Amino acid sequence: MGIYEELQARGLIAQVTDEPEIRELINNGGARFYIGFDPTADSLHVGHFMALCLMKRLQLAGNRPIVLIGGGTGMVGDPSGRTDMRTMMTPETIQHNCDCFKKQMERFIEFGEDKAIMVNNADWLMDLNYVQLLREVGVHFSVNNMLRAECYKQRMEKGLSFLEFNYMIMQAYDFLHLHTTLGCNMQFGGNDQWSNMLAGTELIRKKTGDDAYAMTITLLLNSEGKKMGKTASGAVWLDPNKTTPFEFFQYWRNIDDQDVMKCIRLLTFRSLEEIEEIEHWDPSRINEKKELLAYELTEMVHGKEEADKALEAAKALFTPGADSANVPSFALEAAHFSAEGTIPVIDVLTLAGLCPSKSEARRAIQQGGVTVGEEKVTDLAAVLTQEEVKNGVMVRRGKKTFKKITLA
Repeated sequence: MGIYEELQARGLIAQVTDEPEIRELINNGGARFYIGFDPTADSLHVGHFMALCLMKRLQLAGNRPIVLIGGGTGMVGDPSGRTDMRTMMTPETIQHNCDCFKKQMERFIEFGEDKAIMVNNADWLMDLNYVQLLREVGVHFSVNNMLRAECYKQRMEKGLSFLEFNYMIMQAYDFLHLHTTLGCNMQFGGNDQWSNMLAGTELIRKKTGDDAYAMTITLLLNSEGKKMGKTASGAVWLDPNKTTPFEFFQYWRNIDDQDVMKCIRLLTFRSLEEIEEIEHWDPSRINEKKELLAYELTEMVHGKEEADKALEAAKALFTPGADSANVPSFALEAAHFSAEGTIPVIDVLTLAGLCPSKSEARRAIQQGGVTVGEEKVTDLAAVLTQEEVKNGVMVRRGKKTFKKITLA
């Protein structure tokens, strides 16, 4: 089985332009492909995971990745999947975000001579001559066809700025530039990028007469058809300062039962034979499957040491006497306590970040969703004493949100 057939078996491939040619290229290690990442934040997130894993799989199979950081396109903002215009960022913010992306990507992809290359489209887009671009590139684009693209159609009601209207042309130009300077022959991206990717293959054909190919990868959706990688508090980031390794582990540990095997197939590097065996485990082993998924993805992003700590912390929550050293904690200061040495549980919930406000904390208690140690809190006036907190006490909100409360 070639790498193309493996990608198919894992369910990673959504759309392709020329399947026989793409199959032959990547199975024989002949693809010099690129995936673009616009630096819209200072960290990659779970939504980028599929693309990063695909790059790693293809590199392991002998193909050469080109990581394109959108320092130039980030100045415009991709309208795909948006109902409003993105906030414009300063050049300094964009550069900072680009630097953060590279550091995180190095965990997935091997950069170096004859290995992966990282380029920034600001290096060529920022110096373009506008009239020259219109004459040499704009002439090959039909406005009628562009307006039929899904990424533009969904914006027409609320209004599409001319700034964003240029995004497709810029992405297509990226593909042309990489093709002529680095021999790039293939582009991969999410399903929402299909129109932009086709524009690139067409521009290359019209300008050079060469064939170039495009393939979109499956979006990471849950069983309800919603994008994965979001929690009640926002995105699940790959930066440990934005989403801790433990929080990252817990996100995967707590996904819906129906999504577990799909995620193992799409995101882990277990062989298809191993995955088939796991799929036939007894249904009672569902938590074991989730733990396997959470551990492997945490190890991939944060390393073995952090994955081990996250696993130990997760076990400590449900195993009496287990080491809780790695459980997320919050230290109360002496000043938080009253003269009598007590602090309201409501205050603990808000200070530790388990509830965003005191009103939310009250509601959580009234709904029976707060536990201190093994005891459910039902009294809004309930307090913790310094003595109780001295050796650490577990405070939970619901089943999945908790902190070990200690003294500073």
